[in-house]
Amino acid sequence: MVTPLTQPIVFELEGFYVPPGYGAFFFFLALLNYMVMLLGYWCAVLPRLMIHFLTGQKKIAYIPAIAQAFSVHTYGVAAQTILGVMAYDRYIAVCEPLRYHAIMTSARLHSCCALAWFIALLLIGVLFSWHVDTPLCGNTIQHIYCSNRGILGLACSPTPVNNIYGLAMSWFLSTSIFLVIAFSYCRILHASVKRGRADSTIRSKAFQTCASHLVVYVLYEISSLVVIVSQRFPSISQNIKKFFSILFTIIPPVINPIIYGLTQRLQVKQLAS
Repeated sequence: MVTPLTQPIVFELEGFYVPPGYGAFFFFLALLNYMVMLLGYWCAVLPRLMIHFLTGQKKIAYIPAIAQAFSVHTYGVAAQTILGVMAYDRYIAVCEPLRYHAIMTSARLHSCCALAWFIALLLIGVLFSWHVDTPLCGNTIQHIYCSNRGILGLACSPTPVNNIYGLAMSWFLSTSIFLVIAFSYCRILHASVKRGRADSTIRSKAFQTCASHLVVYVLYEISSLVVIVSQRFPSISQNIKKFFSILFTIIPPVINPIIYGLTQRLQVKQLAS
């Protein structure tokens, strides 16, 4: 019999293997990336990772661990739901340009954004409800940050309901958002081709309206795919796997402001000319 741990529980993150003397160098790289990521308002992982690089400290208390895991999963879900809302916005902008402001009023826009965050918080709230009163028999998380499975993997008994719910939620959410985006872009493509026969600038405007959103969605999906695929190859070093595992938390927040900023700048130049 394994005796369950009692509170206060302090987890030990496996983290990266940092060669002696390289901690400050990795800390500087993480700090540089973190400064850029502040523009994207995402900071659940990097601050503690920077502490790990600089001091070698890998411990994290139970409540901060749950908070970090909740933030990571909420970010992953919210990134998809917001991209779905943006696809709907692009669809209205291209297919109903004259009625755009009448349809996408400030109230409706705020409601859509609130709904995207509400869905993310609700889904992840249900996912983490299984953590309540779940006895843990270990405190070493085999990762560089805390996650739902990283913590419940230490449970004294299996948690099949959480596993099933997590997989079903991921599949349903990803499929739903993909269908919304695919439907929106099929309608956008149809409208652009149909109207572009009379005015060639319509296709150019449609491309500029949708390019940034599509690039961000593709980057997010590629980052997530790299994370999944890298875990299937045991020959890849653990440090590389761990680096890949945080790609979706690093690449989109760093690249998004650049992509949207460049797109906005192009649109302003076109209007000025």
